[in-house]
Amino acid sequence: MASIRALPSGKLYIDFRYLDERFRETTLLSDTVINRKRLEEMAKLIRAEIALGAFNYEKYFPQSNALPKVRLLEQRHSKCIDGSVMPTLHRVILAWLSEREIEWRDSYKTTIKSLIVRHIISALGDMPVDAITREVLIQFRAGLAKYRSAGGMALSASSINRVMTILHSIVEYACHEHKLSSPWERIKKLKEEKIHVEPFTLTEVKTMIDDIRSDYREYLIVRFFTGLRSGEIHGLRWKFIDFDRREILVRETFSMGRFEYTKNDYSQREITMSQPVFEALKRQFEATGKGGRDGLVFCTRTGTPIDAKNFTNRIWKPMLEDLNIEYRRPYNTRHTTATIWLASGESPEWVARQMGHANTTMLFQVYSRFVPNLTRNDGSAMERLLAKTVVISQEIAA
Repeated sequence: MASIRALPSGKLYIDFRYLDERFRETTLLSDTVINRKRLEEMAKLIRAEIALGAFNYEKYFPQSNALPKVRLLEQRHSKCIDGSVMPTLHRVILAWLSEREIEWRDSYKTTIKSLIVRHIISALGDMPVDAITREVLIQFRAGLAKYRSAGGMALSASSINRVMTILHSIVEYACHEHKLSSPWERIKKLKEEKIHVEPFTLTEVKTMIDDIRSDYREYLIVRFFTGLRSGEIHGLRWKFIDFDRREILVRETFSMGRFEYTKNDYSQREITMSQPVFEALKRQFEATGKGGRDGLVFCTRTGTPIDAKNFTNRIWKPMLEDLNIEYRRPYNTRHTTATIWLASGESPEWVARQMGHANTTMLFQVYSRFVPNLTRNDGSAMERLLAKTVVISQEIAA
């Protein structure tokens, strides 16, 4: 842990533990609310970096009198472990991360490291890897089920499964490296609740487009009729808009303050512009297509990318409340696009490509009740087939 305290002189200092030793580093900052917040953010970074073994003491405290002691402790800590002693899971996690993180996007790295620090290291980090048995893993999973966030929220079955999947990969890596038997026998995933989507109706879509702030109208039209994810539309640039072919080229996403590769390879796709989308983008080009910052299609008044959280809190929620429409996340614009395409009779294979799915499995799992049978969508096709069969049978009998 790292905490912020004040000296009798009124100067703030950080109190934390590193390599099983306590350190206190005094700053030149006075004891004010703003300065405490600044140091609390710094303390959060220090805690996370210590947990992941990436803490550089000298970077934070280059003039510290404790540096000789720190270097000695780090030297002792980095010595090779005797072959008869197993490393802790924490040490294995560091080795696992060093091999795996080169494969991940920056935002995915942040997510994985956050889950490891919050759940795995805090509970199992100090255990030797050969002490992690099936019973330990079962107890750990039970602990996840009891976990509550600062706001009192419990982890869903899918979130627990995600943490367990990460831990499974780490444990299997440890077993392979140290010639151990895997303790992961008969540990199954928790049953996850079926996803039930709540798309907006076309009437609601029209009402929302008519009501939203004028500078977000084209943005909302494009979201509702293309199925773009938040990061994809916030990172959309004019160089990826092909008016001649009437296509939107999805090539990158904007996440955690940076442009990066899309969610996966299947998300790299070309979305066909419908007429409303084509016209909306033509109008938007007049507003932002003349060489703005980063060449963004949609941006704030200052030219920066739209912040998803800010949009939700300041634009989206107030609009739904004003229209008395049941609240659904902005992500439901994507669900709405899929259901409109499917309900209109578009090929599921085409819809899957437009949405950036690898195949139609997701469509039929999530949107099955919106896929029409291209007749009356009420079972009448089978009724007609049976009636025809009965008539033929009667004619043969006669």
